[in-house]
Amino acid sequence: MKRRTAYLERKTKETDIRLRLDLDGSGIHEVKTGCGFLDHMLELFSHHGRFDLTICCEGDTHVDYHHTTEDIGIALGQAFAEALGDKRGIRRYGSMLLPMDETLMLTALDISGRAYLVMDAEIPSQKVGDFDTELVREFMYAFAQNARLTLHFKKLHGENSHHLIEAMFKGLGRALREAVSIEEAHRDEIPSSKGVL
Repeated sequence: MKRRTAYLERKTKETDIRLRLDLDGSGIHEVKTGCGFLDHMLELFSHHGRFDLTICCEGDTHVDYHHTTEDIGIALGQAFAEALGDKRGIRRYGSMLLPMDETLMLTALDISGRAYLVMDAEIPSQKVGDFDTELVREFMYAFAQNARLTLHFKKLHGENSHHLIEAMFKGLGRALREAVSIEEAHRDEIPSSKGVL
């Protein structure tokens, strides 16, 4: 089976990103975004999704982490769309109910070709370290738009902002791992009654 990979470079006046993705990897990662918290979240995403992921981003972090976070979401979404190709044989749907101490987070997604984000997951604090927690939504929106998938997060319980965000990134990795996996009995089929995704 041909490995599902993507490599892209994305350069703007605000960020310079080089990204490599292998959907059929083992969770090997090298992530350098200029933001320690974002590095940690993307490493967890890679590990739990079993995606090999290399990201190098040079951004205007002297301003804040907004452009870096959003642009990495864009680039990672584009890489997923490229690596999936026509989506033949994939399971398409994935979900994860992930507990982390006091936090319980539901992540569900559909690689539908239709971009949508529902984030019913209030994060109590404005910052985790020097990372603005409102940027989690910016990342997830950019990722869903560019990967062209429907993505839902539902906080069932949680008080610690770090735990909530970590549960979202881990849940996203595990739900995507399920959704992009190949159903051997239907590996030559597009998983849609329309015949296209």
